[in-house]
Formats: sequence, structure tokens, C-alpha cells
Amino acid sequence: MAAPTAGPAAGERLRFQDFAFQRLASGRCRAKVVLAAADGRQFSGEAEGVISQAGELRCCADATVRALERVVHPKLGFELLGVKAVRAFDATVVIVSLSARQEARASRLVGAYLTEDDPPRGAALAVLNATNRILGNFFATR
Repeated sequence: MAAPTAGPAAGERLRFQDFAFQRLASGRCRAKVVLAAADGRQFSGEAEGVISQAGELRCCADATVRALERVVHPKLGFELLGVKAVRAFDATVVIVSLSARQEARASRLVGAYLTEDDPPRGAALAVLNATNRILGNFFATR
């Protein structure tokens, strides 16, 4: 695993490489997300939560935020404000809201992912959709 400050080079994009989600017998859940840079470096994030629809979605979104922060820390930080699955247009849409902090400036990000059969994975991908633009700008200015 790469050091937290060794993120992708300018113009490079992160790929969603691996996702694991478990419901544990203890009534909790665990998620692990692995992001990969084009040069093969991997950045992983893990989180735990409670087994419920909202708890599972938050757990997976948190794991993705933690993986992203391994890439951009300390220059950029993210905070998960909320995550929700809604039924719209005969499909399930997972929506996330995040706060992005860069130096003294904070901005609000929203991302969504359309899923039918795996809302926890959809929560992880919604975080990436929310952060794509700001990460692209971040890597381009480094």
C-alpha cells in the first residue's frame, strides 16, 4: 500500500479496483474499498457499521472516503455528510453528500449511482462520482 501523500500524477485517474462487503454475526457490517492508480499503486479504506439499510450504505461510503483520503491527505479532506437509497424511475439510486476541504475552503459535493442489485457497492461508487471532478482538478494542479 502506498504512503498517504503519494497519490496519482497529474492527468492520472483512480480506478475502482476492489470492493468487499460483509454482514457479520455480531449485527455489524464491514466494508473494504481498494482504489488503484495507473502505475499499480493501491489505496485501501475500511469501515465498520451497523446492519441496517442506512448503516450498510454509510459503512461502504465511509470506506471509500478513507481510501480517497489516503491518496490526497493532507492537502484535501472529505467528510461524509449523508447517504441514502431512493426509489426513482423504477430503479434504486444511491445518493451521497460530502464536504471537501482544501486549505481554508470547503465545498459541498453530491454524487449518485444507479443500482438494482447491490446498494452497498452503489454507495461506494456514488462517493467516487461525487469526487471525480474535484479529484481531477486536484491532480491536474499538483
